[in-house]
Amino acid sequence: MSLKEEVKQHLEEKIIPFWKGLRDDDFGGYYGYMDFNLQVQKEYEKGCILNSRILWFFSNAYTALGDTTLLEEANHAFYYMKNVFLDKTYGGVFWSVTYDGKVADSTKHTYNQAFAIYALASYYEASKDKSALDFAYQLFERLETTCVDQYGYLESFTQDWKPESNEKLSENGLLADKTMNTHLHILEAYTQLYRVGKENKVKKRLEEILRIFKNRIYNQEKVRLEVFFDEKFHTISDLYSYGHDIEASWLLDYACDVVQEKNLVKETKAYTTALAHAVYKNALNGDGSMKNEKFKGIEDQSRIWWVQAEAMVGFYNVYQKTFDEKYLIAVHKLWEYVKENVVDKRQGAEWFWALDKEGKVIKTMPIVEPWKCPYHNGRMCIEIMRRIL
Repeated sequence: MSLKEEVKQHLEEKIIPFWKGLRDDDFGGYYGYMDFNLQVQKEYEKGCILNSRILWFFSNAYTALGDTTLLEEANHAFYYMKNVFLDKTYGGVFWSVTYDGKVADSTKHTYNQAFAIYALASYYEASKDKSALDFAYQLFERLETTCVDQYGYLESFTQDWKPESNEKLSENGLLADKTMNTHLHILEAYTQLYRVGKENKVKKRLEEILRIFKNRIYNQEKVRLEVFFDEKFHTISDLYSYGHDIEASWLLDYACDVVQEKNLVKETKAYTTALAHAVYKNALNGDGSMKNEKFKGIEDQSRIWWVQAEAMVGFYNVYQKTFDEKYLIAVHKLWEYVKENVVDKRQGAEWFWALDKEGKVIKTMPIVEPWKCPYHNGRMCIEIMRRIL
């Protein structure tokens, strides 16, 4: 079987059935937690990021495969987002709700709003439901009127949109005013929103985010994206996130393909090639897998599920740009590693969260939780299917 055929089969026979099985028909949405032993905690809170990613996944899987049962799942996720996660008083979507749909965490985070836009734009493309597109534009207007300053996007807000500290997207003892991660996911959200809606106001903001990446986030000297920043976009951490860099390398290119602004395309695609090559040089292991990150010069050699998935797309993307066979070889080696080690071969399972540097599965990590989702590995399958002719 070819790589394209293998990932399609994996999508249809492993990833899709697993996430269909997490549908909550009693209280709506999808269950928010499955432990390592494949036990679902039905009363665990439901995160909006996870629900958005599930909505994104089923919408795009339907668009790619045409299976109407996938659209039914997307309908289920959309209904829940519209009726439970949307704050009908102050606008925006909540961070999380209880298993039965009451507000658990009312934080309004820019990252969370972006994922909702990404999902809603994809659902509109799949369903042609205009209310989803209207919902996405409503969130877009909120971000643009409340969450932007002269440097970029602010991060965290109270329920009624007063700025607050950004604990949710900070780590390693730092408290970041701005993050690469949030800007990356606004970029992908606006790319999808502009692609399906063609509104010039979205295009203008998308172009500005591409400039922010080039001028404020990309470190030309170190050939990497900086991760955590103060309010004026000065970096505050020596962190090299291999997974985010390889993910960003193809998401930035894709945004350029959608925007079609000649100068932006030229300057962006030059440094994203360098970015992908630096990850290839610094993060690949001899067994074909990807390391996680490097913090203050100390490498985390954990094999994280989403990093392996994004690296497959990122290296295939740079292969399409350069026709350099080493990147294609890296994609195939990554896929072999994933099949043998990251895919959970137990009945009713999906992918493990992580393996340690010795390649042993980390059994303390759950199979599903608010950040563990079908978006990275599902998107990898869909992107590889789309890119291989």
